[in-house]
Amino acid sequence: MALLSSPRLSFHLLTKADAALMLRLLNEPSFINNIADRGVRTLEQAEKYLIDGPLAMYRQHGFGMYRVTRLADGLDIGLCGLVYRDYLGKPDIGYAFFPEFAGQGYASEAAAAIFAYGKNVLQLSEIVGIVAPHNFASQKVLQKLGLQKQGQLQVPGEDKKVDYYALPTV
Repeated sequence: MALLSSPRLSFHLLTKADAALMLRLLNEPSFINNIADRGVRTLEQAEKYLIDGPLAMYRQHGFGMYRVTRLADGLDIGLCGLVYRDYLGKPDIGYAFFPEFAGQGYASEAAAAIFAYGKNVLQLSEIVGIVAPHNFASQKVLQKLGLQKQGQLQVPGEDKKVDYYALPTV
């Protein structure tokens, strides 16, 4: 059963049964280039990643990343959801789609649906975004949500900075 849906997509809680999907997505060159190399190379590692990541986040925060399915044909096309990172101190919106579904508006549609879900259903007071400085497509997705670049942050424990997006303060 879907957690929520948008005009073309449905969103589902991840389970250990999604290990193959996670393994493929985490090893896409676009994921590694734009997000990070999580070092997940086997189904067993993907299952552990799910248990320690999204499934733990559901229990701890009541939200996480969700499997995104295209309504037209039931294909799993990627992930979108909310992630709580200690160094941000608030949830950020995240998404990753298989490359064959890029450029079709799915990221924008999914992000808008999750943003509204976070605000209206989960009653989150603030949702932010982080993105690699070179990832212009994702920057546009965040901007469509009304988020504006506030500066850059150093990712703790990693040798990289990310652009930080939030709603403008009045």
